[in-house]
Amino acid sequence: MNPGFWRAKRVLLTGHTGFKGAWMAFWLERLGAQVTGFALAPETKPNLFALSQVQLGLESRIADLADAGAVGAAVEAADPEIVLHLAAQAVVRRSYESPLETFAANVMGTARLLDALRGCENLRAVLVVTSDKAYANRESGAPFTEADPLGGDDPYSASKAAAEMAANAWARSYFDAAGVAVASARAGNVIGGGDWAADRLIPDIWRAVEAGRAPVLRYPEATRPWQHVLDPLAGYLAYAERLAAGAGAALPRALNFGPNDEGGLPVGAIAERMLEALGSTTGWSHDAAPQPAEKRVLALNADAAKQALGWRPKLAISEALAWTAEWYRALADGDDATAITRAQIERYEAL
Repeated sequence: MNPGFWRAKRVLLTGHTGFKGAWMAFWLERLGAQVTGFALAPETKPNLFALSQVQLGLESRIADLADAGAVGAAVEAADPEIVLHLAAQAVVRRSYESPLETFAANVMGTARLLDALRGCENLRAVLVVTSDKAYANRESGAPFTEADPLGGDDPYSASKAAAEMAANAWARSYFDAAGVAVASARAGNVIGGGDWAADRLIPDIWRAVEAGRAPVLRYPEATRPWQHVLDPLAGYLAYAERLAAGAGAALPRALNFGPNDEGGLPVGAIAERMLEALGSTTGWSHDAAPQPAEKRVLALNADAAKQALGWRPKLAISEALAWTAEWYRALADGDDATAITRAQIERYEAL
């Protein structure tokens, strides 16, 4: 990533009130981009968007991707050169409870945004962020490459695969001819400070530690590709930069951003390491009650991103957990969330 590239670039960032989106908004502000954020209001209290005062560094539009008028107005006002589409219903468990909401947000929300962007004269690149769960997972244990088929046996995974299909359809039908690069980014299980979402491992652990109880794990044996939030965000920025600079024809239409091999660990092992990093001795317990089905094994091969962009994950899983625990502990000790977040981004940039 070339920091100078982003100065004064007009960026439309969807999902800026979410966990990953707030980190991205904060980083783009630091890089000097002119950011318009479009998202629903934060769902949790506390939340990183409010704590780190992200809204002070951008134009924040709180609206729903289901509202075509609001989407069109945001696109017109932003006049974006680059679009980073992070807005999504991002929780697998919630997708079982609200499958139509999940499809409305992840599929139709993506399609509605892409359609609104068709008339943007200054648009150069669109990066649609989906998920490693967009792959058709037959649980072979082999890391997914970009050549593997997309699919999904649960509402969340299927919605992400469908969002990829929508992005590809709009790219080939409209944007390719207009010289606008459209691509997809697929990341693994992202961790970091400032996440309070329900039914996510790290927030669940932090809430348990704060309450002085052992966290309860639903799938302790499930293996996932864990990575600190700044690693995939750095990949998204590098990818979008290259796309906008005119390298789209030479780049894959989709790239994986995942950890090195040592980042693929079971949920139980991550919980033990996180508890240790937080100084907790509670251990964890297993909720043996029936749960919605989730895949046991998921892994990503990020070689294509390394070759195409020169990107690499900078933080080993031990460092990712240490940085995450440091963020939460600092906030609990009364430190300013803005200062904590800025310090971690600066430290990452220096690696």
